[in-house]
Amino acid sequence: MENKEVLYTKEHEWIKFEGKIGKVGITDYAQSSLGDIVFVELPEVGRKVKQFETCGTIESIKAASDIFSPISGKIIEVNENLKEAPEIINKSPYESWLFKIEVEDEKEKENLMNEVEYQQYIKNL
Repeated sequence: MENKEVLYTKEHEWIKFEGKIGKVGITDYAQSSLGDIVFVELPEVGRKVKQFETCGTIESIKAASDIFSPISGKIIEVNENLKEAPEIINKSPYESWLFKIEVEDEKEKENLMNEVEYQQYIKNL
């Protein structure tokens, strides 16, 4: 998924920027590590979050894992489809976004990894 507007966290979230809006999900590495996803707890619309703050949970048959916001801002939308079918994250982690966030500070992008950096990071895990 090579795209200059997609950046990654060390906690395996991705964020795709479309202007001032970021669409957030978990990486393929994260979903394969978790296994079959059975439940997703998403942040409330309107909530303000700080970069790398916990804002939700993903549960699989193996474990529960926190969702961290890759950037500071206000949650403007959540993916309602995940309430009924959280397993779609396993099938297509880069299409199955979790929430959209209105970006507060563009400079925070500097704290995230690009595709090449992220691939190198997961190789070393």
